[in-house]
Amino acid sequence: MRPKSHSLLIYGLLLGVWLLVMAWQVEEHARVRNAARAALVNRAKDISTTLGIVLRSERRFGGVVSKERLEASLTELARQESTELKGIALLNAAGEMVASAGTGTDFQIKGATDATERWDSETVTLVNPMDLGTNLTYDFEGTNPPIIMSRQDFTNRLATNRIVLPPPEPPNGPPPGAPPEENPTNSIGAGGTVLAPPPSGSATNAGPPRERNFRFRFGRPPWMSEAEYQALLQKQGVHSFVIVMSTKPIYLISHQDLWLRGVIVLLAAISVVGSGLAWRNVSKTSDLQIRLIRASELNSHLREMNLAAAGLAHETRNPLNIIRGMAQMLSKQTGGSPEDIREKSRAIVNETDKVTAQLNEFINYSRPREVRRSKIALGSAISEVVRTLTHDIEEKKLRVETGGEAIAIEADEQLLRQVLFNLLLNAIQAVELNGQIQISARPLSATEAALEIRDNGPGVPPDRRQEIFKPYFTTNQKGTGLGLAVVQQIVLAHGWEIECLANEPKGALFRITHLKVAA
Repeated sequence: MRPKSHSLLIYGLLLGVWLLVMAWQVEEHARVRNAARAALVNRAKDISTTLGIVLRSERRFGGVVSKERLEASLTELARQESTELKGIALLNAAGEMVASAGTGTDFQIKGATDATERWDSETVTLVNPMDLGTNLTYDFEGTNPPIIMSRQDFTNRLATNRIVLPPPEPPNGPPPGAPPEENPTNSIGAGGTVLAPPPSGSATNAGPPRERNFRFRFGRPPWMSEAEYQALLQKQGVHSFVIVMSTKPIYLISHQDLWLRGVIVLLAAISVVGSGLAWRNVSKTSDLQIRLIRASELNSHLREMNLAAAGLAHETRNPLNIIRGMAQMLSKQTGGSPEDIREKSRAIVNETDKVTAQLNEFINYSRPREVRRSKIALGSAISEVVRTLTHDIEEKKLRVETGGEAIAIEADEQLLRQVLFNLLLNAIQAVELNGQIQISARPLSATEAALEIRDNGPGVPPDRRQEIFKPYFTTNQKGTGLGLAVVQQIVLAHGWEIECLANEPKGALFRITHLKVAA
């Protein structure tokens, strides 16, 4: 498999892992949200159980529940559940509200009764969270639903339906022609009031009959007809109820969980990106190691070739010296050698000298640079090199100026003189007759100094100022192209820097910096 395809496969696997983590977090968030909604519904069921207990505790005569007392109990229930419960409503068979409590009494009952659950932006409306017949009237099976009535309405019904029994029978029995009593023992008045007969042996005119209260439980009141009772059940009987719960707790839980899932997805993304970058760095490091190994092998091969070439050049100088010596002998023989042979012999000597000079520069360039530092007076070294090239300077009638401060540096004396020699010779070859060359040294700081060699020759074009330090690159027909390359080798071996700049208004400037000042 190619490295690029392998990297794409790794990146694809990392992306797949991140997508899997994101899908997992989305599913977990949906599960938490559904669990919160289910918990809210279960809470509503618990409230419905409490509501059933309240109805059972408030149910009184004939299954009637006082509306005032019931709403007071529901209000207290809503107050205790204020963080979740918004309102409670009890509905009749037609879906009309017969009692309510809480801040959610203005909800839309008609829309709420169409479905078991209705989720809005801030509330959820639940209709009969648990079956009304098995929850609210569990202990009233076989009886009618509770009736919600206000105290005034209940009192009015009792007053209008009160029945008073007739006087008791005389001791000898009922008068002739009187109809038989259906209930000889007692009579029932309106509102469930029982009129009891006087005690045995009492006088006929003992007074009005006595009243005794008796409460019917959970049945049709006897003073109502079945039609009236069924109409009352339809209008004020509890057939269903609605609970309105706040969804704020769900949204709080959902938002907190969403933040948590988002952080997890973000951390997973960071991990995936970090893993991808790490894999990329590992791949680049592996490629770089392979390249370094190949470069090391190539460098070793080049080093071996360099040593072989240096050895070949060194061995070639010996035959050239022999040829040069024999040509000199022929050129100096004046008796038996013709003039043309002596002239050709001198040409052989000149060409041999050129080849020998090139071999010497090549050997010098391929030689390892071992720096042996010592304290050197830079001005004295410059003066000695100038004296060495006096013949070339006088031949071109050049004016060489040396100046600057007296500075002592740490350098290899032989290598430093070779640098000065090559740079000064390069300047001499570049300028024309009556040219000018300036050599100066100046301190840059307490520990560093700079050396500058200026000339007023043609200068170096900007696009060639880096190439002139490469081997065998030269703009001089008589040059070998190794002089400046040797200079750069020595400069780098000392830890210095060299650059070629323009010498205004004309010429070239070679500047060596980071010369270490001797203590």
